[in-house]
Amino acid sequence: MMTTADLSVSTPSDREVLMTRLFNAPRELVFEAMNRPELLKRWLSGPPGWSLQHCEVDFRVGGSFRHVWHGPDGTVMGMGGIYREIARPERIVRTELFDQDWTGGEAIATLVLTEQAGKTELALTVLYSSREARDGALRSGMKEGVAASYGKLDTLFAERRQAA
Repeated sequence: MMTTADLSVSTPSDREVLMTRLFNAPRELVFEAMNRPELLKRWLSGPPGWSLQHCEVDFRVGGSFRHVWHGPDGTVMGMGGIYREIARPERIVRTELFDQDWTGGEAIATLVLTEQAGKTELALTVLYSSREARDGALRSGMKEGVAASYGKLDTLFAERRQAA
């Protein structure tokens, strides 16, 4: 399992969080893992004990997505949004809003994938409604949850390499 050391988290502005991670996989494969429900359910689970139970994706500009996670203590966390931009296989821009709106309103998530020598750097920038919302997201355990999910994604890519 990957540790949070594999995930770089920074704050490029007073409302943004930037998370970067390098994957040993081609960009097209990483891009597909970001939008196909059957793949998302395998890796987008968050910290240990959590699972993505509901995953709907209408992957087109103007289309929506809906994710619902279940935690080990019975906690349910839902999030949805709208795809604003899709540039296959390098960029996805979407809105994000949690059901329990702890981030102070809609956030804008911009995913950029850059491939070099068969490896892909993932850069995810999330723009929050305020500095307070950004800081709340950082205090929520976001880094640990994202790092755990990306560790599972890395495992998924390793399985595909072995099967090839």
